[in-house]
Amino acid sequence: MDEQNLSTIQQGGLITLLGIEFHETTTERIVATMPVTPNHHQPFGFLHGGASMALAETVASVGGFINCPPGRAAFGLEINANHLRPVRSGTLTAVGTPLHRGQTTQVWEIKISDERSRLVCISRCTVAIVVQEPDAPTT
Repeated sequence: MDEQNLSTIQQGGLITLLGIEFHETTTERIVATMPVTPNHHQPFGFLHGGASMALAETVASVGGFINCPPGRAAFGLEINANHLRPVRSGTLTAVGTPLHRGQTTQVWEIKISDERSRLVCISRCTVAIVVQEPDAPTT
């Protein structure tokens, strides 16, 4: 993915809201970071598991898209996660690698670590590869 496309996926939506930034986007590896601030916390002051899952699915979806043939798009189909360590602050790094790249699905493993390289969350995300339909006309 070139720099222009990389900057485009980092603008707006949940990526901006959560502060996710991409550092490596290749067909074999996606690396992104996300800060942990009070906006990322659950009610008890720790990183919300849903924020970790949003980071993981974002990494898998970008990886899926990069690996799609022309005219196809990737959408999250299923995700699971094991939250292994509580976090209150700092920066998380998510590294996604493909386990399977088929015609209609891809499976990605995402490891999320803290600043001391300790595993915080491990996730597996399946993305569906579908025909990319043009936007429907508005009337």
